[in-house]
Amino acid sequence: MSNLFSGLEAMGLGNLTNIDVYEEKEKKETTNNTRTQVETFSEENAIFDQTYNCPVCDREFKAKKVKAGRAKLLDMDSDLRPRYKHIDPLKYDAIACPHCGYAAIVRFFKYVTDTQAGLIKNNISSTFKGLKESDGIIDYDEAIAKHKLALVNSIVKKAKTSERAYTCLKTAWVIRGKAENLSKDTPDYNKVIASLKKEEIEFITKAYEGFKEAFLKETFPMCGMDENTTTLLVADLARQTGNYDEAGRWVSKLLVSRDASERIKEKARDIKELLLDNK
Repeated sequence: MSNLFSGLEAMGLGNLTNIDVYEEKEKKETTNNTRTQVETFSEENAIFDQTYNCPVCDREFKAKKVKAGRAKLLDMDSDLRPRYKHIDPLKYDAIACPHCGYAAIVRFFKYVTDTQAGLIKNNISSTFKGLKESDGIIDYDEAIAKHKLALVNSIVKKAKTSERAYTCLKTAWVIRGKAENLSKDTPDYNKVIASLKKEEIEFITKAYEGFKEAFLKETFPMCGMDENTTTLLVADLARQTGNYDEAGRWVSKLLVSRDASERIKEKARDIKELLLDNK
């Protein structure tokens, strides 16, 4: 797990890179058929500056956010990662204060207690050197760095296990997005893809461990998910980490459940098919 927090050294947080996650991620034809209008999409035009007030240092800053309605959902991976047309909004889901180094997935950003703020100031802000930010589109490297910073913050502030697990999951999704969008002209392409896959699985593993633990000690909804959705997620995370028997047990819970929707059961059957492919 040595590379979970690689890249944070540049922010002045090299002392936190070895901490443990759980110590306590068209075309449109005109009607007259005389011409074809190509649908154009600009990611830069699909984002805007959202103003945030940092709950740790109380300073104002701006962060990029995708405009409502600009991301068209295409499909969803087996671990519930959404895939969109033209743009990956997941890149913009980690919010980081450039002043003090506090960062979190947007769902959790504003929820910080005084005690947690103190922990962040003492353990992160005191050595934080800032982070490299682009003026426009966020690239995958910047997004991954912000997600890792968010994970470090969740550990330092002793956040719920589910928050840490969710942040690990979101980080894995962004790493997957980078791999999917990596140019085949990239030097040592196959080696880079293999490295990204390894890193993704490390975060998937941490997400699996965290959600499995949170399932036993936290109440639902969890990170915006009900019990059946979380069960489905854990089943696929178990599958991805090679825990096939565990994955089968989680899938079975859904298939015999009386309150699981048919949509959830269908996705559970899809995971069951994937498990058969792994055997």
